[in-house]
Amino acid sequence: MADRFTSVDDVIDRLRSVDYLADPNIGGVVFLADRLGKPVLVEGPAGVGKTELSKAIAAVTGGRLIRLQCYEGLDEAKALYEWNYKKQLLRIQSDRDHEMSWDQVESDIFAEPFLLTRPLLEAIRASEPVVLLIDEVDRVEIETEALLLEVLSDFQVSIPELGTIVGTQRPMVFLTSNNTRELSEALKRRCLYLHLDYPDLEREKEIVRVRVPEIDDELAEQIARVVRSIRQLELKKAPSISETIDWARTLLYLGRSEVSPEVIGETLHVLLKYQSDIVKARKELVETSASGPKGPSARAAS
Repeated sequence: MADRFTSVDDVIDRLRSVDYLADPNIGGVVFLADRLGKPVLVEGPAGVGKTELSKAIAAVTGGRLIRLQCYEGLDEAKALYEWNYKKQLLRIQSDRDHEMSWDQVESDIFAEPFLLTRPLLEAIRASEPVVLLIDEVDRVEIETEALLLEVLSDFQVSIPELGTIVGTQRPMVFLTSNNTRELSEALKRRCLYLHLDYPDLEREKEIVRVRVPEIDDELAEQIARVVRSIRQLELKKAPSISETIDWARTLLYLGRSEVSPEVIGETLHVLLKYQSDIVKARKELVETSASGPKGPSARAAS
């Protein structure tokens, strides 16, 4: 299969065309993943753009995005394939009127028309370009990771009744993890590694300007500074990049041209999703700002 990207800069430029601002580290890992044909394990806190990266890659390469959402209890039937038992039972019942041996019945019901494909097998069998997203892989039990190893190593799936199904093309594969548990060495060994963190002040300001183009430079900087100061607090959940963007749009919808303590107090619920976090942020950023030098801009700059 032809290479999807010509260089690291090509990755960065094309991702920017779909409003995903990638740095050289992201561009380099994606470029090598394409050339080496290896999956990318993307780790980092929730809300830093891990899932969005695979969506952006699908958009710029014209690939179909196939997503496996991981969760506790995920098994082979939901990740790889399962047989359509109801349809098989109907076929068995209809075959009773015909004198068929069990071997004949078995070969009849364990065939393509009775196979239900799940995301991993669907990605393998696809003839068109595919980007496979295995999202929040750290949510599954370590035993379940074994389901992924054959796919990630050889891009094939073994089905006892049908044999081994080998992929006709190798998609780009992204696995995301929020670091809720340590992943197995066997899984990590098969992947390139990429760590994403919250952006620095200038980068988040740039993201806001790109995703909310109608906002002015000064307001975008104020928003980035306040969000940065909020993330420095000990919270249950820090604001994600997408929540920063939502907050920027909220301020525009409300007709606000600057970030004042009153505006912060009125709109913290857009950034924070726990009442305890809202109370803490309001105390630190709104009430403290009344005393002067500890306002949000001053705190963020310190």
